[in-house]
Amino acid sequence: MTPVPPSTLTSQPAQTTDAALEEAVKATLGDEVKGPVEQITLALFIIVPFLALVAAVPVAWGGWLGWSDVVIAAVMYAVAGHGVTVGYHRHFTHGSFRAKRPLRIALAIAGSLAIEGPVVRWVADHRKHHQFSDKEGDPHSPWRYGDTVPALLKGLFYAHLGWLFEREQTPARKYAPDLLQDKDVIRVSRAFPYLVAVSLLLPPLAGGLWTMSWQGALTAFFWGSLVRVALLHHVTWSINSICHAVGMRPFKSRDKSGNVWWLAVLSMGESWHNLHHADPTSARHGVLRGQVDSSARLIWIFEKLGWAYDVRWPTPERLAARRA
Repeated sequence: MTPVPPSTLTSQPAQTTDAALEEAVKATLGDEVKGPVEQITLALFIIVPFLALVAAVPVAWGGWLGWSDVVIAAVMYAVAGHGVTVGYHRHFTHGSFRAKRPLRIALAIAGSLAIEGPVVRWVADHRKHHQFSDKEGDPHSPWRYGDTVPALLKGLFYAHLGWLFEREQTPARKYAPDLLQDKDVIRVSRAFPYLVAVSLLLPPLAGGLWTMSWQGALTAFFWGSLVRVALLHHVTWSINSICHAVGMRPFKSRDKSGNVWWLAVLSMGESWHNLHHADPTSARHGVLRGQVDSSARLIWIFEKLGWAYDVRWPTPERLAARRA
């Protein structure tokens, strides 16, 4: 699959001028390679939340988990998670639907709260993944080292998070030129560091106000910020690793994408990955009976409210043509 043409992705976005493009690209994307400071920062944002995730069971057992923590963490997980699945992925990357400007901006902001990178960078990486899926050039295929068990184990680790530390970055000018011309997307991408701060500080603020205590703020930070970020990260990365190594493949695709049912709820429908690679622009990934896809349901709600339009819903004929 080649990068999706800009005409299929935009819904009358506000455009930057050609003169401002280079400045916007530099301010949004930074250097073409990751420097030591960026790689250290990335490692911290992976390791610290993961340690919190590991400590979650003993912390909960020790009584440091209340209903306020559960609600705050669940809401943040749902907002940021659907910001990635509905916004970053199905809207900005694949153009599964068009969105009116307020929704488009809101989706870019919500996706940024997942702390998986600015929208332009995320989209460029994912479009490149689809172009070379499970072949040479794929940024995160678990099959890059071969198909023996040791090679696959090494590849799974690389596809899950090792690829994030590659110094060379995907050229956004090639894979996301449409987003680099959209001033709203540029502004949100440039605001990514501030949105990271919002993502981490909003839960303790809410927890402190809910319980009117510093302990409530602290536990909300632990569960609603650290544990939530770690869980969402590893669920997202599991689509890159696990869903390209195992799973049912009822539809024809030119790669090894599979459906992993036990990730469906946490991934908001993204783990029905086989249909997605068979029909990347489809707004619904879980198309068979019993396949829960909350992202598709949210798009359906947006369409009913008039906020989304030109939704690319799968048709029986289109699905039949892609049956394995």
